[in-house]
Amino acid sequence: METIGWLAAVLTTFSFVPQAIKVIRTKETSSISLWMYSIFTLGISFWLVYGLMIGSAQMTLANLITLVLAIIILRAKIKNG
Repeated sequence: METIGWLAAVLTTFSFVPQAIKVIRTKETSSISLWMYSIFTLGISFWLVYGLMIGSAQMTLANLITLVLAIIILRAKIKNG
């Protein structure tokens, strides 16, 4: 069961890497929804807190990394309009 948790954490977390890299390189965010990324980032924040509260290393690490990537994208969206 732990292996499935780690696999899910790695796959879902690293699915955000290409988008973050693209936003960092191109500064292009016009196709990204501000509302979606705002709500998503808030949700990831809660998942991170939940992972810490239940002591789940997979959930905590995955959501910490995803939160950083989501903040990078959200910040670029706000900055670049």
